[in-house]
Amino acid sequence: MFQRLFTPMTVALLSGGLLFPPLHAADSKSTAGTGAAQPNPFTHFSYIPAGADPGTIRFEKAKLVKVPSRVKYTMDADYCKEQAFRDPGGSIACPSTQTEASVAAYEATYSYTGQPLASDEYAGRNFTFSVYFRLDELAPDVQKALAGKKLTRSDAAGYFAVSTYREPVRRVAIDPRQSHFCAGNFVDGAWVHTDPGCRDNIGYTAVTAPSDYVTVKVEPVAQRLDQAGVVAAR
Repeated sequence: MFQRLFTPMTVALLSGGLLFPPLHAADSKSTAGTGAAQPNPFTHFSYIPAGADPGTIRFEKAKLVKVPSRVKYTMDADYCKEQAFRDPGGSIACPSTQTEASVAAYEATYSYTGQPLASDEYAGRNFTFSVYFRLDELAPDVQKALAGKKLTRSDAAGYFAVSTYREPVRRVAIDPRQSHFCAGNFVDGAWVHTDPGCRDNIGYTAVTAPSDYVTVKVEPVAQRLDQAGVVAAR
């Protein structure tokens, strides 16, 4: 069974897209915030864990769908605080969201093989992700071909080009050359300094390391229906 990862909302968050702008109270006595955001699902990017095998990425299907173009959110600070106390894992209602408007788009879905999720008791290794295209991003004959019944999966895959890369990211790490750690031992599971008066002195530095995610970019390929030869009977 395929497991879907990185919904458009997740992708927007990972790519730095703004889904929920800062909340502002209606007045000094209010604990609720409301507003609207315009998500951008048309980035043509998705993200898969670095432990996944990019060589297993496989086109599954493309179809016409509706995606949110305007989202309304509401957040009640008191309610969310109460929910956080009851459910440390969080609440999907904090903030709550509602689609106010949607737009037609083409959804291209891909599958890949990755490491099982820690939360998956069945240790599934098959996952999917999707990218979205505006109607005007696909040529009319491409749309006609995708809507047809005789298009094979391999033919449909030919209308999209997939590339992957793992970009470097800047991180803060402990600098061993500027750090001093006191000697000690574990006592009842806690680290205890041999010299009670010793204090650790920790220095930090910025380092460049590979991202924890592989970026997958999917772009439409300019092909004409008659050039692709996808209408031949099979």
